[in-house]
Amino acid sequence: MSETVNGSVIAISSQVMRGSVGNRAAAFALETLGFPVWSVPTIVMPWHPGQGPSTRLRFPDADFEKAMDDLANAPWTGEVKAVLTGYFGSAAQVRAVARLIKTLREKNPDLIYACDPVMGDKGGLYVPLETAHAILDELIPLASIATPNRYELAWMSGADLETNATIMDAALALGPARMLVTSAVPMMAGGIGNLFLSGKAALLAEHRSIDNVPNGLGDLLGALFLARVLQGMSDEKALQLATASVFEILARTMKRGMNELTLETDASSLSTPMAMVQMRHLMHPGRLKQK
Repeated sequence: MSETVNGSVIAISSQVMRGSVGNRAAAFALETLGFPVWSVPTIVMPWHPGQGPSTRLRFPDADFEKAMDDLANAPWTGEVKAVLTGYFGSAAQVRAVARLIKTLREKNPDLIYACDPVMGDKGGLYVPLETAHAILDELIPLASIATPNRYELAWMSGADLETNATIMDAALALGPARMLVTSAVPMMAGGIGNLFLSGKAALLAEHRSIDNVPNGLGDLLGALFLARVLQGMSDEKALQLATASVFEILARTMKRGMNELTLETDASSLSTPMAMVQMRHLMHPGRLKQK
């Protein structure tokens, strides 16, 4: 069987029946940009918890582990070029996915793993402590790219991150080669920023802030950034396009008065965003330490 042109992405996260969060957002974005998706639900819910209480459908950990073993030994693993993870339903799921990534890397050392460590926000952790520690200990060390929000990075690093300088120091200390931190400290009035740090570059992508936004923005940004990297774009271009797409879809969703991202209506914003994003080059902390 011939490989697909772009290669496939295994996307592992929560699945909702209504809405555009978790794997619903990630898979749609990846497929819109031409990447076949192996979609793996960690839990299934009628809707995002932010929309109100609903039933959570959970897989027994042993069954989930067997499914990950099936994926690791599937005859089509040669087509897999990347793995993307988000929300996990248990620490055991995290460990099973870590084994999957290691097995896939044995077959393809160039496999890209993008970890969105979905565990909390400014209100604190919303996953069990055991699950959060498993993500930090098992998955972050494997990540080619990590996309935490500022509060998740603060928890993982054990530091208060009130400035972009402290965010960059925490990102460097944590270890993934490329780190994209959402909810960074904006430099423009009334803005919000995404801060990207690699061994070479420190970049800040900003746009105006919008209040009371729908859920799913982080899921969407992580998938879009990964897709652009897989397309061979520079980190700066990938950051600019991913941020522009998310902002454009958010603005259009809010204009319609919708409480879920309108991805199906705004697919063109995923592929060819027109929104303006302010890009800034920051002083890389590594250069400061060399002085």
